[in-house]
Amino acid sequence: MDEPWDRVTASGTLEDMIENARAAGFDIQKRTIHDWIARGLLDQPVRRGAGRGSRPGLHSVNQRKLFLLLLSKREQMPKLPALALVPLGIWLWWGEEWVSTRQALKAFRTWFGDGARSQAVCHEAALRMQDQLDHPLASETARTRFVRLFEAISYRGRMTDSDREELETAARAVFEPPSVFGSTFILRAVGPPAASITVDAVVTHTTAMIAAITALREGRLSEESLVQARALYRKSKHNYAELRPYFAAQATAPMSPLFAERTLGEELNNCGKDLLLIAGLLLTSPRAQQAAANAS
Repeated sequence: MDEPWDRVTASGTLEDMIENARAAGFDIQKRTIHDWIARGLLDQPVRRGAGRGSRPGLHSVNQRKLFLLLLSKREQMPKLPALALVPLGIWLWWGEEWVSTRQALKAFRTWFGDGARSQAVCHEAALRMQDQLDHPLASETARTRFVRLFEAISYRGRMTDSDREELETAARAVFEPPSVFGSTFILRAVGPPAASITVDAVVTHTTAMIAAITALREGRLSEESLVQARALYRKSKHNYAELRPYFAAQATAPMSPLFAERTLGEELNNCGKDLLLIAGLLLTSPRAQQAAANAS
């Protein structure tokens, strides 16, 4: 069965897009399309001529296909931040032929959002990190403290030396609870040797996330840096795909789910978080900068 976007074969105006939408059973207004353009779900049309009487701009065939795809996904992902992952993921995987870097940067900002939305992203990241760190004998107090600190630091978008020390202490209380590690000098590492989780790794991860969040909020994340992040994203995904079966075979519960193969939907849902971390590593890690340069 053909999808609505399969019938789009040429560039078209805004009116053409609305006609396509209605033919496919979707009701949408011009103001919604203009809002989607402003937020990076769609790109600006290509202008034809200048001055009074100029003809309406044209949206490329791929943008028209994207428009119909977004309409079909809107029922599953009604909120704009989630819907913005669609063009962001397409840009990451298929490139500028479908979605310009200019549009992708807008979509990235829309996904992260501000206010309550960005706090929700930070809280979710804190919970995911806590799950990865968790030791079965860690106290609920230690877990709650770590999540609170990680979320607060990420949401503020900055980390002082005292914040870093406090976060490291909180992470160690979850990862290496005093009831087990208090009288030893053993440092815990979980997961396959080439991809192990340690407290130092958590602090490095957090530092990178905060750098990216700050740059995104302050408008300092450029198109050029986003292209570099995409290069490193693609390279890391390729390398991980080759190593994942080995990691999965080496991992034991509760780490096993971390190395499960993702579905396409899971990749899409996580591409914003993955790109945020990589953008942060490029801001904080010379090693990541060199890897991105080699991947370009």
